[in-house]
Amino acid sequence: MIRALLLSGDGQHTEGNDQLVQQWHEAPDSFLWLDIQDEVTAEIQDLLQSLGCNELAITDCSRIRHPPKVENFYSNCFILFRGITQLDDSLNLVPQQLGIWVGPNYLITVHRGISVSVDHMFKNAREGNKLQSPNLLALNLLHYASGRYLEKLMVTEERISILEDELLADKSETALKELVSYRSRLRKLRRIFTYHQRIAETIMNDGCEHIGVGDDDSYHIRRDLFDRCERLLSLCTLYYELCGDLVDGYISLSSHQLNNTMKILTIITAVFVPITFIAGLYGMNFDNMPELHHQYGYYFVLGVIGLLATTMVILFKKIRWL
Repeated sequence: MIRALLLSGDGQHTEGNDQLVQQWHEAPDSFLWLDIQDEVTAEIQDLLQSLGCNELAITDCSRIRHPPKVENFYSNCFILFRGITQLDDSLNLVPQQLGIWVGPNYLITVHRGISVSVDHMFKNAREGNKLQSPNLLALNLLHYASGRYLEKLMVTEERISILEDELLADKSETALKELVSYRSRLRKLRRIFTYHQRIAETIMNDGCEHIGVGDDDSYHIRRDLFDRCERLLSLCTLYYELCGDLVDGYISLSSHQLNNTMKILTIITAVFVPITFIAGLYGMNFDNMPELHHQYGYYFVLGVIGLLATTMVILFKKIRWL
């Protein structure tokens, strides 16, 4: 599906489809937002090229998985952003490739299926004639999309705190599995946020004629976008490391408990080894064993066994094994 929003020179908004492109061409003082919610077919590619979009940028946008990036061209600025089709509280992400072209008097967005962020900005584009500033509209779109990621990350912080408490309770096995899952998803998100942070840094520091340069009217939104992307990356890294620390800590605690158990079993074995040896020695059925006929032999052996056991227990306490 292709939809378009046209802002004429006299401030009138017209919503329609790709037929508005011709009206936009005929009115140099008008502004156009062309939103393409479909795969990039040959017809759509021809349409984009007629609007000055670079062929290689169109190819990158048409791919399902391509690293996010920002590129400056003579007639426009191209931004490839990793949006959200679905992201639940457990950070299960279904990504959405979002291509954005920003020109002096037009904004083009390309994505497969419905984009919540694009719909939100599309509905609010009429307020205050925001379409007159395609660069600010695009920056606000990226800022809003990044905010959706941030909302889910903030929920994750509370959940990880709960899992930390569950690790010390009876639900440790379940909590451990969930933490491992969170760590895996956070690692994937961190890769995305690294790209986004680089995009925001490029827009902030290098700028672009069609996005904004220096201390112009786009500086503050560019700064906010950079701060938000940087915060997303830092929070994601923090939570990823926290999950890793909790998993490693649980494994270390389990290993410590296992070592204590093995130490107790080792002590018990060490105490009973000499006792078992003596019992086995005098349990042999040989005729020539004078001790067997001694009147107090039984009590003497019991005394030796008790003395050995007591001595070994005292020894283990002295070396702090007990």
